[in-house]
Formats: sequence, C-alpha cells, structure tokens
Amino acid sequence: MEKLFCFALVFLANWIGFAESGRRGLLVPHKPDHEDAVATARWLISQNNWGVLSTISIELGGAPFGLDPTPRNAMKDARSSFTVSQFPIGTCGKKDPENPSCAKLTLTGKLKLVDINSKEVSVAKEVLFAKHPEMKYWPKDHNFQIFKLEIEDIFLVNWFGGAKPITVAQYLRPRINQLASVM
Repeated sequence: MEKLFCFALVFLANWIGFAESGRRGLLVPHKPDHEDAVATARWLISQNNWGVLSTISIELGGAPFGLDPTPRNAMKDARSSFTVSQFPIGTCGKKDPENPSCAKLTLTGKLKLVDINSKEVSVAKEVLFAKHPEMKYWPKDHNFQIFKLEIEDIFLVNWFGGAKPITVAQYLRPRINQLASVM
C-alpha cells in the first residue's frame, strides 16, 4: 500500500508574518483597507493557518482536486492553486462567507518539492513548524515532504466589483510600513 504523504505549502517569506504567526491570535488584528489589495493578500496569508491546495488529479482524468494525494499529483503535473479565506480567521463578523467584503485569495502556480539537501529546507521547516508546531512530531516513517508554490498568478476578492489585480512582484515586495505592522 502506498505510504501516506503530507505536504506543506511554504511561502519562503518570513517578512509577511509566517514565522511569527505560529503563535495564537492574530498578528495584525485588523484587515487592511480594501483599497490596498497587496496588503490584504499578505494579511490573509499571514493570518491563516490553513487553506485548500488543489492539484490536477491523475486519478480523475485531470480534474482539479483539493485533497490527497497531492504529492503524487504535483509530481505528474505541478499546476496548483492555494486558496484561503478571511472567514475562518474570525474577522468577517456576521457576514456571510460569500460576501465579497469577506476576503478570499487564490494563488496559482507550480507546486515544487523542496530539496531535502538544500538550504531552503531548513527555512521551510522553520516556517512550517512555527505555523503548525504539532507537525514537527508527526511520524517520520510516513515520508512527509515539504512543497512550495512558485506563484504565477494572484486572484483576490476583498470588496464588491470583482477581483483586484496584483502582480507577483507586488506581492513579494513588501513596503516598509507593512513590515513594521507584522513584526
């Protein structure tokens, strides 16, 4: 029987708050202004501790699929998306999760295995275990692997009027005042 694989979506960007967000509670308790799409996208990633990772299923003839076996699918076809919502953070109030002002973010790109012998893996593990401390003690014989999403496109809905345009360069380039707000 195939061994259980686990993945971890890792954005190697401590400056958006991943490493610090392992602690309980919100890093930045207030959502950025809806006019600042880039800050909102970073805020959603830094505040969330789970999301839905979808890959192209080899078992379902290429249909998008959001559950295991992610690693096997990603090794065959790396196209993937990762979606988070503001709703589970608890900051939407009594709004319906589908209300556009209750933000949703999807990052699409290629899901890549982090080389276990690379310098990147130590940073990836630090970030992963800060966000999910229990994972550090999961069984070693289950061949857990760490993946990263090489982001190619960003889709954010955080207000009425449709998705906000955000480039990968904008998302990955923090502004000084935003760094201060998550540190």
